[in-house]
Amino acid sequence: MKPFLLLATRAEDVAADGEYAAFCRFGGLEPARLHRVRLEAGPMPDLDLDDYAGIVVGGGPYNSSDPEVEKSDDQRRVEREMNALLDVVVARDLPFLGACYGVGTLGAYAGGAIDRTFGEDVGLATIELTQEGAADPLLAGLPPAFSAFVGHKEAVRTLPSGAVRLALSPRSPVQMFRLQDNLYATQFHPELDLAGLVQRVRVYRDHGYFAPQDADAVIARASSRRVTQPPKILRNFVERYGG
Repeated sequence: MKPFLLLATRAEDVAADGEYAAFCRFGGLEPARLHRVRLEAGPMPDLDLDDYAGIVVGGGPYNSSDPEVEKSDDQRRVEREMNALLDVVVARDLPFLGACYGVGTLGAYAGGAIDRTFGEDVGLATIELTQEGAADPLLAGLPPAFSAFVGHKEAVRTLPSGAVRLALSPRSPVQMFRLQDNLYATQFHPELDLAGLVQRVRVYRDHGYFAPQDADAVIARASSRRVTQPPKILRNFVERYGG
């Protein structure tokens, strides 16, 4: 069976390794079946996409809507490399699942409007499936509404032409969408459980998602509900495309 490819951008080893472990765990993948490329660490290597069953993009520090003058050289490079990759992925409709940063990446590439209108604080959100979402195979087995962990400064304001909205939340009208048949993006984090969220709160407490002194309160609010449904999306993705 072909492996999957994780494209990551987290510079902090603890968060990067935690993200990788979560994608393996919730996707039901042994490490040998999830190859990782840390794009923040250096240029994207030459990739033969025929070697992979599908591509997953994790979250990270970059925002597609950042003013160009404020982007670092590494961010600009990553965006160029991601766009070049998406030229192939979108043209071939290759299996793709972008989580959080993947929404901005795929959404912006396809012509959607990505800005800070619908950002959400770190914590819980109630995700509601649209009629199209309830019928989509990647959301099979999920209830009409469920809790998920979020935390993002930007979001989709206007979907790309031809995109299908699959889920929303009270604060953010696009929580998941699909392009063509096999290109997906979620605003919420399907790879996060409470332990993973707590780890990220500790790692990113000084990154502007919340006031540093509020970290314990953020964790307390996030602990108020059990989050069990989103990882099913990862398992569905792996089972649908991994054989």
